[in-house]
Amino acid sequence: MATVHDFEANLLDGAPQKMDAYRGKVLLIVNVVSKCGFTPQYASREDMYQTHQDQGFEVLGFPCNQFGHQEPGDADAIRGFCSTKYTVTFPLFAKIE
Repeated sequence: MATVHDFEANLLDGAPQKMDAYRGKVLLIVNVVSKCGFTPQYASREDMYQTHQDQGFEVLGFPCNQFGHQEPGDADAIRGFCSTKYTVTFPLFAKIE
């Protein structure tokens, strides 16, 4: 049976990232968007990441535009929004469907 560690996804900059790199860590894999009522959750996700990353905790953000077109931006727009508005440092991946 396949696990998350058997997959690969592209990071926001397009570089491939093997999920096996996160083996042995606790993963919070989340759909993220910039134009939604829940967008402020970026702040709490970043706080959790900063607080627990040294204990093997990772937040992996996957932007998606399929839910009400709430993530219309390209990679540069997503990166800019996340870094300036919420100072996101956890890994962000390329937009998925």
